Amino acid sequence: MSKRTVVVMPETQRILSIMGEQIKLARLRRNLATELVAERAGISRATLWAVEKGTPTVSIGTYAAVLHALGGMDQDFALVAKDDELGRKLQDLQIKTRGRATRGKQR
Repeated sequence: MSKRTVVVMPETQRILSIMGEQIKLARLRRNLATELVAERAGISRATLWAVEKGTPTVSIGTYAAVLHALGGMDQDFALVAKDDELGRKLQDLQIKTRGRATRGKQR
């Protein structure tokens, strides 16, 4: 199986690395072995290590499975893009204001 490459922006890679480190720290704070977390998440230890490194080729479902294996931390995914200020502003710009109705014939 060939290794996939994904092109990510440097800032995105930095965020993934931070997220992976935070997942690793959460596992260590709970004193859980890699074997146990990988088994609970239904993945291999190598995939767990990839998650903890912030590898961009790991699926978001795998990240969710690992977070769930750490004790229900997958609920945080519900917060992603919750407060989309830019999107709301763009949407508001596209909403057309109500125009005047055309006048009918006056009697």
